[in-house]
Amino acid sequence: MKNLSRFIFLAVALTLAGCGKNTGQDSETADVPLVIFDTDIGSSTDDLFSLEMLYRYEEQGRCRLLGVVVDREGETCAACADVINTYFGRGDIPIGLVRNGIENPAVWIDYGNLPNHTNPDSSLMFARTVSDYNTLPDGWQLYRRLLAGQPDHSVSIVSVGFVTCLSQLLQSGADEHSPLTGVELVRQKVKCLYIMAGIFDVADEPDFNFTQGIGFAQTFFDLWPQDVDIVFSPMEVGQQVEYVPEQVIADIDWTDRHPIKQVYMTYNCDTGQKMWDPMTVIQAVEGDGLFTLSERGTVTITSDGQTLFTPKPSGHCRYQKPGTPQWAASMLEKIRTFNKIKK
Repeated sequence: MKNLSRFIFLAVALTLAGCGKNTGQDSETADVPLVIFDTDIGSSTDDLFSLEMLYRYEEQGRCRLLGVVVDREGETCAACADVINTYFGRGDIPIGLVRNGIENPAVWIDYGNLPNHTNPDSSLMFARTVSDYNTLPDGWQLYRRLLAGQPDHSVSIVSVGFVTCLSQLLQSGADEHSPLTGVELVRQKVKCLYIMAGIFDVADEPDFNFTQGIGFAQTFFDLWPQDVDIVFSPMEVGQQVEYVPEQVIADIDWTDRHPIKQVYMTYNCDTGQKMWDPMTVIQAVEGDGLFTLSERGTVTITSDGQTLFTPKPSGHCRYQKPGTPQWAASMLEKIRTFNKIKK
């Protein structure tokens, strides 16, 4: 009876998780978020933790990771995603790679050589699954294939990088995967977009992810359907949660052959890396209850990357607000707990 009660509680909690006003998801997937992860992997390390957390959530039956879209150009970035997927036993997860995206965006921690790390015998430390990254579909093409195959209003997109692929998706037309345009496909299939971007209560500087490719950002805001929810995780939220290198290395004390630990042992990660990106993953999987959210409204973007929020009860946008120091500590502990799990 005790186990039955626990099962019922978990099922109800997972069903209520999420943010979408849309309904209609098939019963077989209604209690498990279907996630597409969109990342600018290859620069900041919070992308790595976010991806690792999605694998761990999936192992617990709390989400299903459909695919990884790499929105930072270059086969090196795709190879990093491939290494992480393969290391955690998910080499089958499809990868899409942005082409004709943002040229030479800023790089904060350059761990692009991670796929080439070797063991003492000169063999590659980390296996890969993809043999030729030239064969990977464009990110927007992978979006179309993945979305077309899912129930209506069922997919949560977690975007923690640039909106290049999302912009290209929204501009896309009918293809072999769906007769719908990109806008129509998003409207029909996406439940909610969780995006690490925007600056609202604190506006010291424009948003980095948007300003690196302002044309893509403006197209995204112009075309995103107004009846599909967006939850923004602005910089000031994850800014409170710092996972310092000493903690990362100590938390993976059970091996040195771990891609995240290798990044922290090899490259200069003592750059004040905050856990911005995991905030989107946590909300996408665990729901709204762990966060303080704004009222509903709409968001527009200026030519210099400022995000402007206008309250509106019927609006499709909300944003996370900074929590207390105790909240930030609990978020860090959650991330650390996932990182301590042995492969």
